[in-house]
Amino acid sequence: MTAALEEARRAEKRQAAPFRKDKIVAEPKKPGRKPGKDYGTHVRRTVPADVPVTEQYEARLPEQCPHCDSMNLASLGHTDEQFQTEIECRTVRRRFVVYRGCCLDCGMPLEGRHPLQTSTVTGAAREQLGAKAHALMSVLNKQMGLSHGKIAWLFEKVFRLKISRSTSVRSVERTGRRCEPAYEQIRRDVRAAEQVTPDETGWRVGGRKGWLHVFATRNTTCYEVDPTRSIAPAERLLGLDWSGRLVHDGWSVYDRFVNAIHQQCNTHLLHRCRELLEVARRGAVRFPRDLQALLQKGLATRDRYQQGAISEHGLLVAAGRLTTQLGRLVDGQFTHDGNRRLAHFVADHLDEVFAYLRHPGMDATNYLGEQAVRPAVVNRKVWGGNRTWLGAHAQSVLTSVIRTCLQRGIDILSFFAEVLTRPNPLLIPP
Repeated sequence: MTAALEEARRAEKRQAAPFRKDKIVAEPKKPGRKPGKDYGTHVRRTVPADVPVTEQYEARLPEQCPHCDSMNLASLGHTDEQFQTEIECRTVRRRFVVYRGCCLDCGMPLEGRHPLQTSTVTGAAREQLGAKAHALMSVLNKQMGLSHGKIAWLFEKVFRLKISRSTSVRSVERTGRRCEPAYEQIRRDVRAAEQVTPDETGWRVGGRKGWLHVFATRNTTCYEVDPTRSIAPAERLLGLDWSGRLVHDGWSVYDRFVNAIHQQCNTHLLHRCRELLEVARRGAVRFPRDLQALLQKGLATRDRYQQGAISEHGLLVAAGRLTTQLGRLVDGQFTHDGNRRLAHFVADHLDEVFAYLRHPGMDATNYLGEQAVRPAVVNRKVWGGNRTWLGAHAQSVLTSVIRTCLQRGIDILSFFAEVLTRPNPLLIPP
């Protein structure tokens, strides 16, 4: 009965939206910074440097007073200035004159190619869109979460460029094909990384259930949409003999990476402790409370090491002591079902709770994976996933390239535009 109640409670707390608040405050504080000595630096919009004024207008006095309708007005003899920066969206129509010829030695036909061309096709398919237009479609769809119909509406209303929904679909798939070499480079970079943080979330392909698998490092992220929630994507990417540092949320399939150094996410463990404390009564509160204290002590020890308060030898000693205390804590009899399940899990992964203390620089949580999953979850909730597995593969490729470029400080629009105009494959700079 207790297990059924706990399961129902946890199901009720599952988020219907990615950033739903658990508690609503009756009288919330006023948003924004408060006046006073702690306010900080006052920041105002400044005039952009070296930007000439392209238009000038005069805001003259009205003919009559708007308050009393009097016509007896007088000028004070001075004026003020105000500056405004406006956006002006326009389209550029290019005409390419393509020269054709042949090689006098081998007889092969030749044709000219301009760096701004996205294709050499002529004839019935000679009317094409530019690289920036194609790049923007991919970013709007995969990063901003706009559907293809909304992209078509945006192009027509903002750029006065009428396209169909299918144009956006084909453009995104084409950009995905052009980014295949960059995607393979991302997979190689993840495989060669010292630490990888995997995670997964539900996905939809053609209205059917699928899974989005994420593999994140500090400067690279790889996504892969797969029909199953299995070890197959991780095995294809890393290989079961991979021997790096694996930080994860405790999903059992990751245990098959026997050569890897595992770190169980401490945030997930702390969350389970808080859930148990919400329903525990009397003596049942001791175990989650003591486990929570141990986990927080480990994180505090890491912070002291990073601040230089303790040496690396002291860090290793603290890791051994905390692991010993943790072993004594979980080695007991538990009457509460939730406590027993959590204790068994910790006992089975005893050396993986404080691995980040034995390996300085290793993350204690799967924060990187959670942050990589978040934008994908938001997009899925907006437009529901992919319609075909071809689109799902393009989703994997483009979101991997976008996320990795953001991590490495690369302008994604410029990168996509260059990918679409260069005849040779383009890789992502490190």
